[in-house]
Amino acid sequence: MSNDSVENILPQESGSRPWFARRGAWLLLVASAVVLELTALGFQYGMGLDPCVMCIYERVAVFGLLLAGTIGVLHPGSAALRWAGYLTWAISAGWGLQLALRHVGIQIDKTASLGCSFAAEFPAWARLDEWFPAVFLPTGYCDDIQWQWMSLTMAQWMVVVFAVYLLILAVVLLTELRTPH
Repeated sequence: MSNDSVENILPQESGSRPWFARRGAWLLLVASAVVLELTALGFQYGMGLDPCVMCIYERVAVFGLLLAGTIGVLHPGSAALRWAGYLTWAISAGWGLQLALRHVGIQIDKTASLGCSFAAEFPAWARLDEWFPAVFLPTGYCDDIQWQWMSLTMAQWMVVVFAVYLLILAVVLLTELRTPH
């Protein structure tokens, strides 16, 4: 494939576009989500930590962030695609934060009232645990604390991660809304 072919597939970056309408900004979102997913797999397969169902759902939320970044990368100059990416980003990070907070609650209050299922409950049209068990099959318990760093559990770190994603999204949206087009 020649360089001319690649240039026809991917729209050219414009130096006059604001940073949020450039491919590089969206690639950072993609790269951060890929790093988080690889880190999760490293914990699972490298360190032997069993992911619980909440961990798996949080992993799906991170894949949503990867999808959001991919939408933005397709044509960052298109307001429609950018806003579709923002919406996907907001839903994924918001859902992930909600999951992580619930996960922390389960770890703090180990009563049955806040417990979680051992099996993932994906919809029939997206049986991720059956299609990709190496990535989406839960094998651990939600109330187990298998890892901590700087006195925070993995679930607590995911609260921080998703909150940071939402904070960055808020900054991006405020910048976009205040930038004349």
